Amino acid sequence: MRLVVAVVAVTVLSYPIGLLIGSAYLLPILNAAPAYAGMFALLRRGQARHAVGLMLAWALTLGVTATVTFALWPRAVDGSVVNGPEYRDEMFAWIHTGVGREGSPRLFLPQHVVHVTAFVLLSLVTASALSIAMGAVLMNYMAFYVASLGRAGAPAWAVLFLGWQPWALCRVAAFTVLGVVLAQPLVRRTVREAGPPSWRPWLLLAGIGLAADVILKAWLAPTWGRWLHAVLP
Repeated sequence: MRLVVAVVAVTVLSYPIGLLIGSAYLLPILNAAPAYAGMFALLRRGQARHAVGLMLAWALTLGVTATVTFALWPRAVDGSVVNGPEYRDEMFAWIHTGVGREGSPRLFLPQHVVHVTAFVLLSLVTASALSIAMGAVLMNYMAFYVASLGRAGAPAWAVLFLGWQPWALCRVAAFTVLGVVLAQPLVRRTVREAGPPSWRPWLLLAGIGLAADVILKAWLAPTWGRWLHAVLP
């Protein structure tokens, strides 16, 4: 529990520190470093379940802290979030017109495949060091979009309940679990007499999350877009 509290606290502090420094590429590294160090230590001890719990707590901290910080920061943070303005503009165009990748499986599925493939490969070859940083990049630009809803005049209740879509939450959870599972082969090689890694139930859970992401997005995104359109000025 103390490790989780420490990782959460340092992750929260990484946002004001990163934004004050002003480097878009340094911010996700600052976000990811404490969580990765904690995950690595737990996996070396064979504590995969604790590592998954730690990383899920970290992902939740990222989502909440990034959204609140980007929304309340006294100046625009467009230059400090990788892909933030581009993703915001894409999502706002979809909300206002109903046309775009978010509401079309034909368009969003190829992007999902690319993201999952890149995440899996980076996890396997770097013990998830780079994939977790990639996850911080994805979380930050999604949070930037959610914060932008509030900055654009959407009411607080709409930002809270409509900003983070349920399919995005499924994707975040799935990627988080995958990062832990796929780090194990390399991490456990650093341990003498290491037992077999614990991966099968977690891999199944991640697969369910990825499937739920696609199904919920294809089913709900058009309706979600209309709800958002109704609350944006």
